[in-house]
Amino acid sequence: MITLEKAKKALEGVEKKAKELGIAVTTVIVDEHGSIVVASRMDGAIPISPRFAYAKAFTSANLGMPSEGLLEYSAPGKPYFGVNTLFAGELTPMAGGLPVQMHGKLAGGVGVGGSTDIQQDVLCAKEAVKVLQS
Repeated sequence: MITLEKAKKALEGVEKKAKELGIAVTTVIVDEHGSIVVASRMDGAIPISPRFAYAKAFTSANLGMPSEGLLEYSAPGKPYFGVNTLFAGELTPMAGGLPVQMHGKLAGGVGVGGSTDIQQDVLCAKEAVKVLQS
């Protein structure tokens, strides 16, 4: 279970990493059902970043894989093409979402959005996962 206390510490890790990278992002941490435990939008993060972050976290929590892992199944011509519209945008193949495993079970997901370099979102999300799994 992702506790509120641990999730708040994970937010601190993300925001520290984001500051090191010189970016402002939104972080969303969800439980195994995709329900929000915490969310934080840094000053200066683009207004749409909370939606990006939530979709990435929701995707990872519900599929148990990094959000970009959905791309190989949802690209044009693939069996799940258009799945993101089926779920009203709650699923996304964009990088920046990571699953959180605890005690051998899927406990939730982390989503980070807002960087113009999506791999920076991934680096920030990894900081949160490190804290949550410690």
